[in-house]
Amino acid sequence: MDGDRIPMPFHEGELRAQALAGVEPLSSPFSAPIRNRMPDQHRTFFPLLSFVCVAVADADGWPLATLVQGPPGFASSPDPARLDVAALPTVCDPVRTRLLAGSPIGMLGIDLGTRRRNRLNGIVAHVDDAGFAVDVAQSFGNCPRYIHVRSLVPVERTVGPVTMFRTNFPDRARAMLAEATTLFVASASGAGAEDASAGLDISHRGGPAGFARLDGDVLTVPDFAGNRYFNTLGNFVAEPRAAIVLADVATGDMLQLQGRVDVDWTAAEPDRVPPVERVWRFRIERGWLRPGAFGLAERSE
Repeated sequence: MDGDRIPMPFHEGELRAQALAGVEPLSSPFSAPIRNRMPDQHRTFFPLLSFVCVAVADADGWPLATLVQGPPGFASSPDPARLDVAALPTVCDPVRTRLLAGSPIGMLGIDLGTRRRNRLNGIVAHVDDAGFAVDVAQSFGNCPRYIHVRSLVPVERTVGPVTMFRTNFPDRARAMLAEATTLFVASASGAGAEDASAGLDISHRGGPAGFARLDGDVLTVPDFAGNRYFNTLGNFVAEPRAAIVLADVATGDMLQLQGRVDVDWTAAEPDRVPPVERVWRFRIERGWLRPGAFGLAERSE
């Protein structure tokens, strides 16, 4: 599928981030294996999953992030240019009303048991009561580093009322962030990106419990060595508005946040394990705490 590789998949923000990070900018044609179609290994991977990560934009263009789940096979690819998802966010999820045909969408398929993950960005082709479909614009794999391994199985949850907050940050939300080993961050390319480099993205961040540190309303997230594409940080350079979603697999509580990001390119901690190359600070502006919203739990041995 080399003919499906995108000649220039990076926008100016991503190229700027690569330069700020001190790596050789990936500006030459076909410099990264990012494709405009799903390779067969991605098409056979998504049907194995019990949840997918989804990023859309709200009415003001601000990213929103969520987790959408279903039985294995609920995400499938009828052809390399399409991903069908036979599920929707629940009605109390802020993403539900923003999942609109013709809108950009970012997706991540991740298997926490095998640490395999694949990214897909595109346009929502249609939405109905049974789910939604995505026309693929970018498809590429990610390395398995920093993924906390766990095997998840469906469970019955008692769903509680949603708490929306701004300055009155709930103690439960703070506790979830303090204990988190896994979170997902949604970002946008900004108004200056064009063609295949434009749109939304959602990616994984992980580390030891408490790797992301909350001080007041600012969450500081370490940035470890990755694939050197700098998709997320490049989006931050172009558009500082972002979103985060995480779930507590013990309780099913889901936390969704929107905030603005500032990247500190000088905040390296080479002696930390794993070594930190820089940090980004996410100032929380609003959030939703949804008790029992995630219907997967860690398998008990």
